[in-house]
Amino acid sequence: MRTSVRRTLVLLSAGLLTLGACASEDTDPDRASSDGYPRTLENCGRTTTVESAPQRIVSLNQGSTEILLSLGVADRMAGTGTWTDPVMKGLEAESAKVERLADSAPSMERVLQTEPDLVTASFASTLGKGGVGTAGAFADLGVPTYLSPAECEGKDNEGDDDGARTGVLEIDAIYREITELAELLDVEDRGDELVSSLQDRVAAASAKAPEDDVSVLYWFANAESPYLAGCCGGPGIITRALGLKNVFDDTKAEWPQVGWETVAERDPDVLVIGDLTRKSQTAESAQAKIEFLESNPVTREMTAVKNRRYVALSGAALNPSIRTVEGLEQVADALAEFGLSQ
Repeated sequence: MRTSVRRTLVLLSAGLLTLGACASEDTDPDRASSDGYPRTLENCGRTTTVESAPQRIVSLNQGSTEILLSLGVADRMAGTGTWTDPVMKGLEAESAKVERLADSAPSMERVLQTEPDLVTASFASTLGKGGVGTAGAFADLGVPTYLSPAECEGKDNEGDDDGARTGVLEIDAIYREITELAELLDVEDRGDELVSSLQDRVAAASAKAPEDDVSVLYWFANAESPYLAGCCGGPGIITRALGLKNVFDDTKAEWPQVGWETVAERDPDVLVIGDLTRKSQTAESAQAKIEFLESNPVTREMTAVKNRRYVALSGAALNPSIRTVEGLEQVADALAEFGLSQ
C-alpha cells in the first residue's frame, strides 16, 4: 500500500472506526430493518458481512459498477472509479446519478470521504496491495468489501502482472457475482432477472458458432509489447462459446506480453482488438491498433490483417464482466460478416 494511504489510515482511524455507524444513520430505516440482515457470505478467502442493506456503495472498477447499475441501485451508490470505457449502453442515465471519484483508481482517502458502507471491486490489483487499499485495511475501518469471484477463484494474482489462471474461468463466475451482490443488497429478484437475460443472450450468440475451424487472437493494448489473452480468462469464455481456437491457448497467463514475431508466426484468422478510451498504454483505441498492424512490416502480412478481419471490443468486454456477453455477441456477428459462420 502507498505510504500516503498508510499515513491517512493512521490519522483517520480514530474517527473512521465508527464509519459503519455513521453510514447507518443515513440508511432508510425500513430497508435497514428488512428481514435477513445481517447477511454474510464467503468472498475470496474472507468473510463479508453487511449489517443492513448498503446505502453508500463505492465500486472501484467499471465491471462491478455496471453490475450494480444493472441491479438498479444507483441511488444507493456513493461513488465509482477505474474506468476504461464509456458506460454500457442503456445505463447512461443511471450512471449519471453516481459521482465518479476518479477515471482511474481513486485514493483510499477519497473513497473514505464518501463514508461507504460497502466497497466492491473487479480486480485484486484494485482491492489489494498497491491498489486503492486492501480488504483488510477497509475491514479495520468497519467497511465490508466484495471482490469479484472471477478474480480470485482459480487464479494466482501473485507478482506484478495480471496474474495467471490455475483453472478455466467460466461464465458462471460472473453469474455468481451478480447473485451474490444482489443478495447483499436485498435485490435478489433483480439479480435473477439479470442472470436469466444474460443466459438467453449467451445461448443465442453461441448458436452462431462457425462450423469450420477459426483461429483468433485477443489484443488488449500496448504496441511495443502487446498484452494478449491467454487461454483461460474472460476472452476464453468467448472462445469456447463459439468453438474458436485462441492462438495463445498454450499459456494460462491472464494477459501475457508477447513479441510481434511470435504473433505473426501464430497467424490468426481473426483479430479481436481492444477499443479503449483510457490513455495509460500505447495503441489504446482500435484505430491506433489497426494503423499499427497495417504499417508494421512484421504484422501487415498476417492473414487477419490482409483480410481486415478486425473485431473491436471495449476493454470492459474483454475483462470478465457482464460485458463479456456483449463481446460474445459482437464476435459472433463479426464472424458472420467475415463469411466465417452462418
